[in-house]
Amino acid sequence: MATIVEKILQMHSKERASAGDIVWIDLDIITAREFGGPNVVKHLKKHFSGNYVAKPESTFFTFDLSVPAKTLKYALAQDVCRKFAKETGIKVFDINQGIGTHVLIDKGIITPGMTAVGTDSHYNILGAIGAFGQGMGDKDIAFAFKTGKTWFEVPYTMKVTVEGKYDFPTVARDLTFAVMKELGAAGALGKAIEYYGNAIENLSIDGRITLASQTTEMGGIIGFPPMDEKLKNFYASRNIDFKPVTADKDAEYVDDIHIDVDNLEPLMALPPNPCNVKPVSELEGTEIDGAFIGSCTNGRYEDLIAAARVLKGKKVKVPLTITPTTREVWLRIMEEGIWKIFARAGAVLTNPGCGGCAEGMAGLIGDEIYLSTTNRNYPGKQGPGKLYLVSPVIAAASAIEGKVTIPKM
Repeated sequence: MATIVEKILQMHSKERASAGDIVWIDLDIITAREFGGPNVVKHLKKHFSGNYVAKPESTFFTFDLSVPAKTLKYALAQDVCRKFAKETGIKVFDINQGIGTHVLIDKGIITPGMTAVGTDSHYNILGAIGAFGQGMGDKDIAFAFKTGKTWFEVPYTMKVTVEGKYDFPTVARDLTFAVMKELGAAGALGKAIEYYGNAIENLSIDGRITLASQTTEMGGIIGFPPMDEKLKNFYASRNIDFKPVTADKDAEYVDDIHIDVDNLEPLMALPPNPCNVKPVSELEGTEIDGAFIGSCTNGRYEDLIAAARVLKGKKVKVPLTITPTTREVWLRIMEEGIWKIFARAGAVLTNPGCGGCAEGMAGLIGDEIYLSTTNRNYPGKQGPGKLYLVSPVIAAASAIEGKVTIPKM
């Protein structure tokens, strides 16, 4: 009668791991970013004397917030992490690698059924590939560095079935908006989600990552799409095999929600929160000052290809910044010549990383109206202006026209 999250946590605990239980779990992967990394080091050296890392082979620093460092604060933070890594033998994914969780995915370091924690509030994005990932504070991650363990309350699980078919220019981000509109900012509060239905099955791995990336904004602990042939093919391309974790047929769910996305039209989230979802058609024609495409939600290869499809042969009227998630994605668009489409359109392509979603990266805005594919639009998140969340398709089309636009393709 076990759900996916119960099974994964049970595999990593000597205690019973049923919903509501508080259990100690062994961790497969532990990371810290340059933002929280120095505090992790500080706590380790303050509270422990030597032997700071229990599992150096699976403990990493990931630099993705300011890459290369654009302020002295980040330069010093990265320096602290690099020196500690040399001291302890752990690995650094440095300024050229991209968003930490995506690096773990693209390099095949994290695989289905694993447990992982890091200093990133969107670490639960790892649910997209069937792993249990959680963001934690500096002190908790310091303890994880030292012991290779953490405690966790096993969450109850809700079942969300999404059915229906839609066509371009509607994409995975719009399906995600539809789910967020249905659940709201607290609809999954403290719960895990298992996604089912043909609309979920039809999503690519990149699309599933987009969906999983917004779990935090719905209050959820983790969201799991199916561990199916698409996921097997994703890992087979990296010469990795895995055993999928599936829920028992008689697993118990605290909610069972059905969402219809048949003929779904493009959606967007208006300020001041990412669940304030409306049809793009209701705001079509609204003038904008610029757009950003990137972040852990929409900076993957599929996202950039969708944007390139709209931008090809066109010119932007307002600034458009594009930030790939990882070096793997960045290299692929370079090798395939996709970057030329962006350059000829007048867009700015940056180093892989978090982009405007994080302080210190390209894509921050002034007191302006911007469209963004990031995961949050709370006041001040990307700057003092008003931020409207959209898909890469809508961001690209709107940058061309200088106003909110649905492309006719």
